[in-house]
Amino acid sequence: MSILKRGLKGAPVKRLQEKLGIGADGDFGPGTEKAVREFQQANGLAVDGIAGPDTFTAMGLHELVLLRVGSRGTAVKQMQEDLGIGADGRFGPGTKKAVIEFQTANGLEADGMAGPATLSKMNSFASTITTQTIEKAELQADEDHFESEPLPELKGVEAVKGSVVEPAPKKSVWGKVKGWFS
Repeated sequence: MSILKRGLKGAPVKRLQEKLGIGADGDFGPGTEKAVREFQQANGLAVDGIAGPDTFTAMGLHELVLLRVGSRGTAVKQMQEDLGIGADGRFGPGTKKAVIEFQTANGLEADGMAGPATLSKMNSFASTITTQTIEKAELQADEDHFESEPLPELKGVEAVKGSVVEPAPKKSVWGKVKGWFS
């Protein structure tokens, strides 16, 4: 999933830190992990110090939600329900196939990953992921200096091989990341 955890750097980390009200240097260190844990505890989320789709949603950082193979949780389950497939909250190959079909049917980039543009077209997300959210997903001027936005490998998840995918728009906050998982 598009998760942020200790050791990662980049624009998404900086946005997370700003929302947490801590030093926003774009480097997810022990202070950021502690702040995430405290937020999760205070908001009834699983406390693991890792910011993922459910944490982003609870924080109002909808522009950071990017669901892909390996993602788990409430946001995945909602998306699966909207897609009319088995809603177990785990994003696997079947969910990726359904997302690609949905994206193709809706004139979106068919990469099998559900970010703000894809989610905004789904009933469960339409009220929270708006055109403004999609605009927020673009890199801000002060975020251009981040050379990479790495994401951790998910244990127990194999890459899903599929069709060739064009790279994501360069200005997306997750743009550099998305190409790594196609």
